[in-house]
Order: sequence, then C-alpha cells, then structure tokens
Amino acid sequence: MVGARSLLLIALAGVAIPADWAGAQTLFPFLGSGSPPPQTETYLPPDADPNYSTPGGFDKDVDMHLTTRKEVSDPTGEPAGTVTINTHERKLYLSLGDGRALQYGIGVGRQGFSWKGTAEIGRKAFWPGWTPPPEMLARQPGLPVHLDGGMENPLGARALYLFQDKKDTLFRIHGTNEPNSIGKAVSSGCIRMMDADVMDLYQRVAKGTPVVVL
Repeated sequence: MVGARSLLLIALAGVAIPADWAGAQTLFPFLGSGSPPPQTETYLPPDADPNYSTPGGFDKDVDMHLTTRKEVSDPTGEPAGTVTINTHERKLYLSLGDGRALQYGIGVGRQGFSWKGTAEIGRKAFWPGWTPPPEMLARQPGLPVHLDGGMENPLGARALYLFQDKKDTLFRIHGTNEPNSIGKAVSSGCIRMMDADVMDLYQRVAKGTPVVVL
C-alpha cells in the first residue's frame, strides 16, 4: 500500500501545471472558451450616443459628495422640464414645476467665448470622448486630436450636446476634471458642471429637452 501511494505522488509531481491561460485550458477545459474573463464592464446607457461615448465608464471613481445641487424656488418662469443656464449668475436650473427648480453651480465661457440663445439637447454621451474643434487646435496646438473618455478627460462624466434646428452648435453641458473652475468664466463657451452634478442632470433630462442660455 505504501509503495502504491508513493508511485501516485511521484506521478502527480511530474505533471507540469501551465502558467498561461491557454495552457490551463488543456488541463481544465471547464474554465471556458480559451479567453480570460473580461476585466471591465461594457455598460452603456440606452440613451447614450455610442459614437460619442466610452462603454464601461468610471462612475465608481467619481466623488458623489462633490455636488452643488439643491432645490430652490424657480426664478426662471420656464415650464417644467426646461433647462435654463444663467451665465451671469453661473447657475443652471432644471424647472420642476409648481414653482420649484433644481439649481446647480456651473463654469461658463470666458469673455469672448460665451454663447447665448435657445437650443435643445440633441445628443447625450456617457464618459464622452473629446475631439477639439479645429479652431481650438489652432489656438492650442499642443492639444490631442482626440482623447477617449475618462477621469482625465476635460468633458468629464457626461455631456449634453446643444443643437439648434437639428444641427450641433458645438456647445455642450458637460462635466469637468477641474472642479475648481465651477463658478468661474474659464471655458471655451461650454457649460461645465461637477461630475456628480452632470451625472444627476443627465438622468433627469432627455433628448429634445429645451435649453435656454441667458
């Protein structure tokens, strides 16, 4: 009996356990199809434009305590569901009806790059990629031609693209990787929000939502 047990242990010791995944498949076919399991989620909200979004995202990395959102008496006079951006106050309001609104702090365009008018949300993006327009690249030649979505992306966690007559105005409401810019006039015309705030606003508005920029 002892001799048989020794022979069994020697035989098992002689089996080389492969270190790589493909080799492990040979010994353990129940592990799957031959590819290691994915390391990241590929979630994308159904209303996010896939051509402008980054599947997976980085929501878990956002500090949701960094928010300016509060409910206030609605100063806009707009119907429920309207987004009003007051660039002078540097506040964004989402009218709720019954005289109430959600108020968020924003960063606005610096002098010479501010934009005003009426528009609608024509596109929504989840962890948007950033492609600087040619005019911006001409002013700042060191910028990347394109940057995928992420915590270092200047568009932040979400972007709402403003359209007029079904055409992109090139102005956006978006998050930011520079939270200290909220309350200031520093952007190239776009409206910046805290990532936690733009994530909250994103889930409350749909494509076609009217936007008034004062």
